[in-house]
Amino acid sequence: MRIDKYLKVSRIIKRRTLANDACDAGRISVNGNVVKASYDVKIGDVIELKFGEKISKFEVLAVVEHVTKDGAKDMYRPVN
Repeated sequence: MRIDKYLKVSRIIKRRTLANDACDAGRISVNGNVVKASYDVKIGDVIELKFGEKISKFEVLAVVEHVTKDGAKDMYRPVN
């Protein structure tokens, strides 16, 4: 699954267009490498989001095409 779609489905970012724009601006990296929106997400990847001064990290636990709101929390876990 593309990273922009993963961020939307997992509800880390609210809209896919915002996720795509963040990738284009170089604010999203996976395993320490800046990625484009077409990057294929795999289980075990560590996604890092940079918005202003805030940096958030998430580890990918599952890659699912369709998920409920409650199930979205099980797709990732925050990393400190």
